[in-house]
Amino acid sequence: MSRRADVAIVGAGIAGASLAAEIAGEVSVLLLEAEEQPGYHSTGRSAAFWSETYGGPAVQPLTTASGPWLEERGFLGPRGGLHIAAGDSAPLDALARELGGAVELERLGRSALEARVPGLRPAWRDGLYEPTCADIDVAALHACYLKQARGEGAQLVTGARVERATREDGAWVIETRAGTFIADILVDAAGAWADEVAGRAGLAPIGIQPYRRTVAQLRVDPPAPADLPLVIDALGRFYFKPEAGGRIWLSPHDETAMAACDCAPDELDVAIAIERLESVVDWTIERVEHKWAGLRTFAPDRVPVYGFAPRRRDFFWFAGQGGFGIQTAPAAAKLAAALLLDRDPDPMIAGIDPELYSPERFVSGG
Repeated sequence: MSRRADVAIVGAGIAGASLAAEIAGEVSVLLLEAEEQPGYHSTGRSAAFWSETYGGPAVQPLTTASGPWLEERGFLGPRGGLHIAAGDSAPLDALARELGGAVELERLGRSALEARVPGLRPAWRDGLYEPTCADIDVAALHACYLKQARGEGAQLVTGARVERATREDGAWVIETRAGTFIADILVDAAGAWADEVAGRAGLAPIGIQPYRRTVAQLRVDPPAPADLPLVIDALGRFYFKPEAGGRIWLSPHDETAMAACDCAPDELDVAIAIERLESVVDWTIERVEHKWAGLRTFAPDRVPVYGFAPRRRDFFWFAGQGGFGIQTAPAAAKLAAALLLDRDPDPMIAGIDPELYSPERFVSGG
């Protein structure tokens, strides 16, 4: 017999898990995950930082609203973020104008930069310090949401890649590799596969595009200080942060458009990242100890998509969260839950306009 639920959520990464945890106490939930392990793709490959400036003005309210919840539950650790520029300070000026009223930012000169980043090369003379930037325990947060969802009765099914979903007798019949399931509402939280899942349910794609992002773990000399901030290029060409044992995590901030897949790092991107790091600090790169890549998935306007498909009350988008789906998870899940269940918004998201994230914006003339 097919299992039935009020809501079937496709994808058990941070998006699907957080939404399942939010709604499972009010409705019955099936959480359908294509892989054998939830969070195998983007959630499991995060650079693990929480930054209020990351994602721009449309994402910042969700990140800021999520901060107290994450901190109170022990998912954030102190780090600090440092945006740096060499020569042209215009990108820093733009960031300060764009988000300085909403996010605490402190302008720093050369001496203050040197104090925070030992070995900083002379060209880097201007910076913006973001004191609220933090490390985030991604694995613990994801596990917490999955545990909460299960505790409220949600059923997690792994190996359940959606092959087809059709409407029959007022409900979705969802055919997967793990069997057939029935639900009144289908939630598309499939990350890089969001458009693909929509197509298998007979809906038009939005234009959700995955991009590869590369990260490498390096052993450097001298070892990176444990209190080194997250260092971000104002022009978006790299970021790096310290890890255990004086190592660093380094990314060239690459964005290579590609089809949804289990992506692997490109050696050229790793080499580019190292070259850029060497232009910033005078450290010696002793070894590339580990490298990986994940997919950051965006809607065409790079704003998340939360809400029912236009003129539908049976298909709900919860996708397009780029690389900021983890840091915005608490607020995003509460916003989506309010829209999905037509309930009053949680105080956490008071003042956040859900229309900003509506799928209606992709309708011609909408």
